[in-house]
Amino acid sequence: MSTLAPTLEAYFTERLIGQRHASANTVAAYRDAWRLMLRFVCDRTRKQPCQLDLADLDAPLIGAFLDHLEADRHNSPRTRNARLAALRSFFRYAALRHPEHAALIARVLAIPSKRCDRAEVCYLDRAEADALVAAPDRRTWTGRRDHALLDVAIQTGLRVSELTGLRNQDVELGTGAHVRCWGKGRKHRCTPLSKQTVAVLRVWMQERQGQPGDALFPTRRGTPLTRGAMACLVTKHATTAQRRCPSLRTKRSTPHVLRHTCAMNLLESGVDVTVIALWLGHERAETTARIYLHADMSIKERALARTAPVDTKPGRYQPTDHLLAFLDNL
Repeated sequence: MSTLAPTLEAYFTERLIGQRHASANTVAAYRDAWRLMLRFVCDRTRKQPCQLDLADLDAPLIGAFLDHLEADRHNSPRTRNARLAALRSFFRYAALRHPEHAALIARVLAIPSKRCDRAEVCYLDRAEADALVAAPDRRTWTGRRDHALLDVAIQTGLRVSELTGLRNQDVELGTGAHVRCWGKGRKHRCTPLSKQTVAVLRVWMQERQGQPGDALFPTRRGTPLTRGAMACLVTKHATTAQRRCPSLRTKRSTPHVLRHTCAMNLLESGVDVTVIALWLGHERAETTARIYLHADMSIKERALARTAPVDTKPGRYQPTDHLLAFLDNL
């Protein structure tokens, strides 16, 4: 009897959805990894997915699948590592249900992630961000929506899923203005709004109307924007903004770049990285420091200014007080 099919089905229904309450994005990513994996294994073994046994998925076969992702599908090492993480998660679950395959599972879990280059963070400076926010044509309904959306994105640093998931009832424009979101890792957090963003949102929400549970930034049909639609509108308005700010031609404008822009604005304003981590909803402050401190050249320049020039001759300390001189000569 096949042991893979029931175990894989239980992994998605019991472990991911039932026990871990994984987000829809996580379930979809793990599902896609297994779709690719099963198609690859079927081509190699000439077995249907429902006929596969756990013993068929040994470490050499999974290693060959990872090589296939990079060589044939031209996936990056980061994508390869993400697919491996999905496979590892399943095998850790399978170890509890099938101890008879402990040796095979241990060899699979020992497959290492591939090291990859870390790209520098791309973000917009203040002039570029202002040009992008001003790019939508506010004579149209979609232009006014996009103007408010871009302003909120750059000021709050919310993720794409958090932005598109905002509802009317998630916005507080009175005293202590803020937006509430249900973020990554099922963390609920509130992000304060600046006076400028409050003014923009107040105008938009007066036009938007709708029920409390309706999407704050909907499509023409009233449904929430998708991730793809969000990416398209950012690209479109960045292209328009290039006429006003030519330096945008050298930047890759994506929704996540707007999140980086918010973080760098906070960092340049002197906000501590631990506060920025809370603002962005990062699990660890070390993640924030590694990403953004490395990207901020002004911090490195200030550190350089505190050091002595290379050709400076070391001098001897001369006390300025006669009492210190007396003590030094004892």
